[in-house]
Amino acid sequence: MQIKRETYEELNEKCIAAGVKMTDQRRAILQVLTGASDHPSVEAVFDRVKEIDPSVSMATVYRTLNLLGELRLVDRREFNQNFARFEVNATHHHHMIDLDTGAVIEFQNEKLEKLKIEIANELGYELIDHTLELYGRKIRKT
Repeated sequence: MQIKRETYEELNEKCIAAGVKMTDQRRAILQVLTGASDHPSVEAVFDRVKEIDPSVSMATVYRTLNLLGELRLVDRREFNQNFARFEVNATHHHHMIDLDTGAVIEFQNEKLEKLKIEIANELGYELIDHTLELYGRKIRKT
């Protein structure tokens, strides 16, 4: 099952619908985020946006990421690190973080989805939302 993300066009339209003034710098930030195959940090977003628009400031990147987060268009993740990483909203998925390389592997698992609902129900709850991050090391075959 492929993880579908919001496209640049979809995010741009949602920003406009929310009354956000779409400057060239904000469009460049959206372009970087929707084109990212990783979960970039603020610094990585800034570096990538500078290649598109050298006039962008770090403060603009921070403010725009915060705004996109408030609009629930971008998710902030920390992955047990001392800094935030960002991803464009996507279909529901989870993350496996490689403790040796820092790689973040996205995955979906139908059995896990059913099990989470079952656990919540057994505890007397309706599952509304959740995040799941797994941390591990690659098994070395000898």
